[in-house]
Amino acid sequence: MELSDCSNEYEKLVVRMNMPRVVIDNGVCPTSTVVKIDSARSPGILLESVQLLTDMNLWIRKAYISSDGKWNMDVFHVSDLNGNKLTDENLIRYIEKSIETSHYCNSEGYTGLTALELTGTDRVGLLSEVFAVLADLHCDVVEAKAWTHNGRIASMIYVRDGNSGTPIDGDSDRVQRIEGQLHNLLKADDGYQNDTRTCVTYGGNTHMERRLHQRMFMDRDYEKKFDFETSPVVSVQNLEKRGYSVVNLQCKDRLKLLFDVVCTLTDMAYIVFHAAIRTVGETAFLEFYVRHSDGNPVNSEPERQRLIQCLQAAIERRTVKGVRLELCTTDRPGLLAEVTRVLRENGLNIARAKISTKEGIARNVFYVTDANGNLIDPEIIKSIREKIGIDDISVKESFPLSCQEAVEKEEQKQEQQHHQARIGGGAVLLSLGSLVMRNLYQLGLVKSYF
Repeated sequence: MELSDCSNEYEKLVVRMNMPRVVIDNGVCPTSTVVKIDSARSPGILLESVQLLTDMNLWIRKAYISSDGKWNMDVFHVSDLNGNKLTDENLIRYIEKSIETSHYCNSEGYTGLTALELTGTDRVGLLSEVFAVLADLHCDVVEAKAWTHNGRIASMIYVRDGNSGTPIDGDSDRVQRIEGQLHNLLKADDGYQNDTRTCVTYGGNTHMERRLHQRMFMDRDYEKKFDFETSPVVSVQNLEKRGYSVVNLQCKDRLKLLFDVVCTLTDMAYIVFHAAIRTVGETAFLEFYVRHSDGNPVNSEPERQRLIQCLQAAIERRTVKGVRLELCTTDRPGLLAEVTRVLRENGLNIARAKISTKEGIARNVFYVTDANGNLIDPEIIKSIREKIGIDDISVKESFPLSCQEAVEKEEQKQEQQHHQARIGGGAVLLSLGSLVMRNLYQLGLVKSYF
């Protein structure tokens, strides 16, 4: 056997030895399913695990994370959106296989599409103008998400050629026209210092929501002042003897909360060595022991303030505001531009959007407010429904937060059902024991078990 062959076999052995090991247990906790993951430490491994679970719309109610040398032990207590344990064996096996092989391919694979990434100053009618430009350039929007926060907007839009259905990658002049026109639309007109950014890429499996976090972070949406009466409570203190920075967060619990926080810590180059997450009623308490990638804890007051602001922004970006409008109808060229034009002409601002087209059916969800971010006059809603088509659009009025979350959960349930149908699954819930918490206790990082 040649040396090169030996080297390849050795590399394969190392990979097999370092593959994550997953145990899923429904018997340990009476209210949730426990997922325990033992894995070799590597950059981003924690985020990959959290992303896998949250992409299936599993609610992480409790978690213990610990690192012993070069090995991680992560425990997640999860439930489905109804608060039930995971019982479908197909889904459980899918989770085990996905984590163990480290080849998790989420449902957001966009092979054959062109990705547009946009950030800029938010204003009334901006998304309408973006979709109108794309329609004029014969670009069909297949999938899109848009977030707004602190006067900024970030969006990812997947398009294809409206005539051939292929990626828009063979005509460099056309790509330049798209980038140029979108850049002009997104130019700041309020003196904001950040540059407008547009980017065109081709295909790939970029995770949409992680990329939106990154775009917002690069755009410094965290720099504007927060309403401290409603902002999440975040503190950062150094544990000098052990060389950690201790990050504590307290906020209202919600779906994907842990993903948003871990995503931000990862993108800011902080490594999580230990963590404990728990939920009491509707309040989530998260504690992380972190170091920067250079091995040091937070070492200055400006760095501490920046970390606090970025974590607050990451949590607040998903805040649902306004009236929820959902359009479900047969897709046709220019549909999205037409619908958003009606919203713009009625003076409505799109605070958040999710666009999806599958098998010829367009499902577009918008959260809209008036130009000042306030509630909408019911007469305006009536006018919009008449113009768009009362049978095609459903309206969820602006509710108190708890009711808004119910609307969100219903939307996530539909996504969960679609994902489970894809893998032949039903509902899942995970729970495990307190091995990691015992380690944390012995290290003196927590005062007691949860």
